Amino acid sequence: MSAQDVRYVYGEYAYSDVQSAQAHSYLLPALLKALEGAGPGPILDLGCGNGSIAHRLLALGFDVHGVDASASGVELARKQGSPERFHVMDLGRDDLPAAIAGKRFATVISTEVIEHLYDPRAMLRLAMRLLDHQPGSRLIVSTPYHGYLKNLAIALCGKMDKHLTVLWDGGHIKFFSRRTLEQMLQEEGFRPVGFQGAGRWPYLWKSMVITAEVA
Repeated sequence: MSAQDVRYVYGEYAYSDVQSAQAHSYLLPALLKALEGAGPGPILDLGCGNGSIAHRLLALGFDVHGVDASASGVELARKQGSPERFHVMDLGRDDLPAAIAGKRFATVISTEVIEHLYDPRAMLRLAMRLLDHQPGSRLIVSTPYHGYLKNLAIALCGKMDKHLTVLWDGGHIKFFSRRTLEQMLQEEGFRPVGFQGAGRWPYLWKSMVITAEVA
C-alpha cells in the first residue's frame, strides 16, 4: 500500500482498498510457521487493518476474528466477507466490542502494529486478557527488526534519516530489537519461545516474528 493510499488521523488509518501491504509477502510465511502447533481454537488479529491477513488465514481454514482502531479498515474487512468477525476497537483501551467481550482465543496475532503504539504494553496486556491460557495458547507479534549490524549498515549507507524518518505522519514511534521486545513480553507475563527473521538476509531482516506463551 503506497503512502498515497493511507491518510493518518489520530487513532485512525484511513484505508482506501483491500490490497495486502507489501510486507505481507514475507510476513505471511513466517506467521504460518509460527502458527504450527498452536492450540486449537479461534485466532484474534489485533490491529487487523483492512483484514488482508485475516482473510488469507480464513481462506486457509483458520477461525479468525479481527479488531482495529481504523473504522475504514474494519469496514473494508467486513466487505470482503464474514462481517461479524471484524470490529472497531482502540487497542489501548479495555472496553471490548460486545461480540468478543466474553470470547477467549487460542492465539492472538499482531503484525506490524506494536511499533505504531504510544503504549505497546497496553496491547500486550490486552492480548494476555484475551488468550484462553490453555496449553498451546500463544501470542505472535511481528515488528520491523532492529539490531546492531542492521543499524550499522543503515548508518554506513547514509540511510538513517530515511529509516527513522519523522516526515511520515503516523509512522513508527517504537523501534524494537529482539532483546527489547522479548524483555517487554517477559515483563508483561509472557515467555518468548520462538524467533524468526522475515524479509531480506539474516541479521539485516526487514521484520521479526516473535512467538510467546503465557509464563
